Amino acid sequence: MDFSLSEELVLLRDSVDKYVSENCTVERHRRLQHSELGFDADAWQQFAELGWLSVPFGEALGGFDAGPAGTMVVAQALGRALVREPYLHTVVTCGNLLQCAGTQAQQAAWIPPIIDGSAQWAFAFAERGSDFDLGQVTTRAVAQGDGFAVSGRKIAVLNGHCADQLLVTALYDGAVGLYVIDATATGVSRERFVAVDGSGGAHLVLDNAAAERLGESPDGQAALATALNHVTVAMGAEALGAMQSLLDATVEYTKTRQQFGQPISRFQVLQHRMADMFMKVEETRSLVLNATILLGQGSAAADAACAALKVKFAEASRFVSQQAIQLHGGIGMTDELVIGHHYKRLLLLGKLYGDEQYHLERFAAAG
Repeated sequence: MDFSLSEELVLLRDSVDKYVSENCTVERHRRLQHSELGFDADAWQQFAELGWLSVPFGEALGGFDAGPAGTMVVAQALGRALVREPYLHTVVTCGNLLQCAGTQAQQAAWIPPIIDGSAQWAFAFAERGSDFDLGQVTTRAVAQGDGFAVSGRKIAVLNGHCADQLLVTALYDGAVGLYVIDATATGVSRERFVAVDGSGGAHLVLDNAAAERLGESPDGQAALATALNHVTVAMGAEALGAMQSLLDATVEYTKTRQQFGQPISRFQVLQHRMADMFMKVEETRSLVLNATILLGQGSAAADAACAALKVKFAEASRFVSQQAIQLHGGIGMTDELVIGHHYKRLLLLGKLYGDEQYHLERFAAAG
């Protein structure tokens, strides 16, 4: 396999790296955590102007058409700097669902506003008692005029507090499909919540909310599975960036922290622990690249590769973040340091769309 990036992707990576290194600090992260949106709307528009929001989309829609590799490059850089803007939810998750399931007319109507930064989206899939099974749905859609009406409850809808459009899973005629609902429509109520990493979201109550079915088929599970593979690559890349940041910060800290008259980086037992952290980062990097390439090729092995990636980065990120906190001592979980913030974000990513056990079973089934 060729793991090298194209010239265009190298330029994209350098663009994101330059921006986040100059603008995205832990102080910014802490400030935005307590804001109404939870992110910087002006920065989101800058992302649009720089072309980052167009990365996964086809050229016919005004996109960069960079596929999984482009998403990987952007997500890794954003994860390294702990960027709070909802790239994962609006661009990667909902954007790929629109591409995988939507008709040409729907894509032409909804994707350009994502690319130009004027629309926020959220994916509403979780329900009480559904665990990680996205097919376990009680929310229902019924035909109403030329469209549908959706009723039910969704919990923990990330970015749902500020989304303009909601992508909702619902049952119709025994099949689980995807439905687009205007977040300001009659019959939609939102209760804001804050996730473990400080990002915003909402619990939804839908009461005969007017909806349009995404695509022509009432069964959207095949498109959902494909789109979530793209999401897994993005989450894995974001986790990889965060873990690399944690490793770099830990190595640097142990070089400056003195104990018994010398830097603690000289103690062999701590060197071994940092070596273990390094191995977890590199194992994750290999699986990110493998899943990215197979998904980009449309390989039948992509499902298993993405499941393996989720298992590995969930396990590795927990290990790396816990080691980073311990090696930083008491200051590891203080709000002033980025370490604890990375830990919370990685905790969320490790559970989102299925934990290690869920994806281990998925990997076994794919084999």
